Amino acid sequence: MEHNFAYYIFVLIAVVVGFIVVKKIASCLVKTLILMLLVGALLFIYFNYFQ
Repeated sequence: MEHNFAYYIFVLIAVVVGFIVVKKIASCLVKTLILMLLVGALLFIYFNYFQ
């Protein structure tokens, strides 16, 4: 019984750590995506209206 309990605790910790890591990576990717979209929009405006 104790072996199963330790296994479930390990899985629970792994899920929590995985969720935190994915959340950090996703927030970084979202910020990068927004920055790339903003730069793309500025380039589009520059080349279509100012040249």
